[in-house]
This record gives sequence, structure tokens and C-alpha cells, in this order.
Amino acid sequence: MLSFPPPLVIDYPNIDPVLVEIGPFPIRWYALAYFFGILQAYFYARALVGRLRAPISRQHLDDFILWATLGIVAGGRLGYVLFYNPGRFLAEPLSIFALWDGGMSFHGGLTGVIVAAILFTRANGIPPMRFGDMLACTAPIGLLLGRLANFINGELWGRPTDVPWAMVFPADPLQVPRHPSQLYEAALEGVALFALVNVLAYTTRLGQRRPGVLTGVFLAGYGAARFAVEYVRSPDPQLEGLARSFLSMGQLLSLPMILAGAAIIVWAWRRAPQPEPRDRATPRQGAA
Repeated sequence: MLSFPPPLVIDYPNIDPVLVEIGPFPIRWYALAYFFGILQAYFYARALVGRLRAPISRQHLDDFILWATLGIVAGGRLGYVLFYNPGRFLAEPLSIFALWDGGMSFHGGLTGVIVAAILFTRANGIPPMRFGDMLACTAPIGLLLGRLANFINGELWGRPTDVPWAMVFPADPLQVPRHPSQLYEAALEGVALFALVNVLAYTTRLGQRRPGVLTGVFLAGYGAARFAVEYVRSPDPQLEGLARSFLSMGQLLSLPMILAGAAIIVWAWRRAPQPEPRDRATPRQGAA
């Protein structure tokens, strides 16, 4: 009887999800990804304000950090509850607040940030599309760190495969080689999308003359990247039937992003070019 060698695999770097414990409080890589993702996006946004010539002050950015954090956490958790595991949370409603057990949805977090941004720009008289373009340039930073944290946690792995870079994840009950789909998403949603949006911001005048184009590119770009990776990413166990019969939940949620992004690009491009803002925020508003 013929025998075949096992497929090549790359050893999974079994990194402890807990970086350090301070008394009874563990400091997890996943939490640090959120913290540093928001922090790095804030500092990068300060540099972008001048490039995009958006009428946004440093004080505005300082204030929006809280709004963005609440939108990410509340939206991400609510999105996971509604889209990925409603049965569990209907049976155990108090577990909705157990964020330390994991369970966040990017699409929910994005919706939360969009709502926060709309309310914030209205309250502060900021052009929403210029603000959205700034967020579009910074958001991939958090996506990159978040997907790397998923990889460290050994979660959200891919489907079984025989590609040479397959990995066996410790928590996988089947212990078979799988696509490291977290790294695919980090590369596409983080690195590639960051490069695309920011190259457009720095080498063209789209962010200045056609507000909204960068926002549309981000939405459509993320949606397309996520839709593609879902073909090699394992669905959540409770959603396997949906993925086999139609599209995965991630694909269903990404389709509206692609359509919305394309619609925003067309809308922004068909508008008359906007005059470039000459003034940033005045010192009275806290500009640097």
C-alpha cells in the first residue's frame, strides 16, 4: 500500500497570549493591540491633518479618542452578539459583558466608529467626509495589530490545507495543517490597505479636492480583502451551515461595505472638485 509523506507545515510560534500578569490582572496581547492600535492611529492622524488640510484641531483628535474607543468596543461586541452568536447570548445575556472571554466583530466595531464619527462631526462642525478620509488612512493600523493578536491567540484560523506554509494551531481540535488566515488578513487589511489609502493621500490631491474618495477606497478595499480571505478562513462553528450553503457571515457583511465604498467613490468623483481648505484649526481651537 502506497504511503505519502505528511504535508509540510511551519511550526506555530506558540506565544503566550498573556504578556505579563500584574497581581490578579493579566495583560493580554489582544488588549494591547486595541490600545496601541488606537494610540498609533491618533499620532498618525495628527500628522495627516496637515496633509489632508482637514479643519480638525489637536483638541478634536484628543476628544475623539474616547468616542472612537466606545464605538469600537460597544459596536464590536454588539456586532458579535447579533451576527455571530445570538443564541448563546440570548441564553446567557450577562455574558455579553464578559469581554475578557473574547468575541468582537470588525463590522460591528466599524459601525460603532461610523456612528461616533457622524455624531462627533455634527457636534463640532467638521466636514464628515474629510474626517472620514482621515480615519480611513489610520484604521488599517488597528486592523494590522488586531489580526496579529488573533494569530498570537491561536484563534480564527483557516481551513485545512496542504500549502507549504500551513500551520497546526494548538487549540484546533482536529490538529490538522491550516491556512494562517490571520496573517493573510494582517497583510491585506493592514499592510496592503494602509499602503493603498495612504499612497493615494500622499501622492494625489484626492483627500483635499475630492473628500470621500479615501473613505470609499477603504470601505471597498477592506470589504474585498475580507471577502477573499473568507474562502480560506474557517467559519465559526455555529455558522458552518451558512458558509457551506451560501456565503460566510463575513462575506455577507462585507458585501455592503464593497457596495457602499464604490457608491461613495462615485459620489465623491462626480461632485465638483472642492477648494482646498486654506486654514487649519485656529490656536483658540487647540491647533498645534
